[in-house]
Amino acid sequence: MNIFVTGATGFVGEQLVRKLAQNPQHQIHILVRSVPKAQAMFADFGNVIAFQGDLLETEKIQKAMQNCEQVYHLAAQAKVWDENPHSFYEMNVQGTLNIVQTAIKLGVKRAVLTSTAGVLGASLNGEITTENSPLRVPLSTEYEKTKAQAEAEVQKLLDKGLEIIIVNPTRVYGGGQRSQSNAVTMLLEKYAQGKWRILPGNGNKVGNYVYIDDVVQGHILAMEKGKNGERYILGGENVSYNELFALFAEITGKKRWLLPLPVAVMNGFAQLQMLKTRLTGSAPLITPAFVKKYLYDWRVSSRKAEQELGYTITPLKIGLQKTWQWLKEVGSQKV
Repeated sequence: MNIFVTGATGFVGEQLVRKLAQNPQHQIHILVRSVPKAQAMFADFGNVIAFQGDLLETEKIQKAMQNCEQVYHLAAQAKVWDENPHSFYEMNVQGTLNIVQTAIKLGVKRAVLTSTAGVLGASLNGEITTENSPLRVPLSTEYEKTKAQAEAEVQKLLDKGLEIIIVNPTRVYGGGQRSQSNAVTMLLEKYAQGKWRILPGNGNKVGNYVYIDDVVQGHILAMEKGKNGERYILGGENVSYNELFALFAEITGKKRWLLPLPVAVMNGFAQLQMLKTRLTGSAPLITPAFVKKYLYDWRVSSRKAEQELGYTITPLKIGLQKTWQWLKEVGSQKV
């Protein structure tokens, strides 16, 4: 089977391609900006073919997708900030439409589109967010806003012959690339090194953390069993920052003192970062829009994926133990 994948050189995308390519009957077509980089990344697999192009180049998308039966679309503009604010719309909305419309044109059977659980919004009063929960708090970041817009636009194309399934991962962690998309693993590494001393807010805000292998398997299950037009949260466990850092301490054997940092102070720092950005053009470490996320809990349920797809969750402690072992074995820095 020929399978088309975007975002193959990203954290989740790389692991998905590696998993798919283990089947010698699969030929994986990947759309990448740099073919040499992709070829080096997947040098161990003779059934991964790299095509140069990006999400705005429809002719190159069509060439790469030719003769494919399935599409996994993971590429996105996921930065905290970009000097060109319109790039979020271009990549996340127009780029997604280009992929979907090309798939429809070529007669592709099924597509799994990777969104984010962030589009479902924060959870209030201890409630658990599901795929059908109403948006309780306005989305704050351009990434979340444009991913939500992309989901809405795709819903208009469900009767065109292409079966479309959307997956919404939460905060992904695990062995693999060190990138903004793998922030939790980088946080674990910095904590172990004694380079992280901050506790966001009072540490009581809750987030959901999911192991990379679960997310990869969730994508494949969505392709196999997902229902047309449905979306599935691919999550893990809901824990507070206090609980997360307690696990870090237990797993690494290193108890670190952390400084509680009020959200108001974090916002002040973010405002200064934006001032610096306006003066120098350098990217901010964090933005006021992103800081707003620390005001809320982000509790979600993956029950729908579990029931309809057979999705399973790696317990957070076990996933973090595997991640810590990976850091000790292949990490480039001493931990």
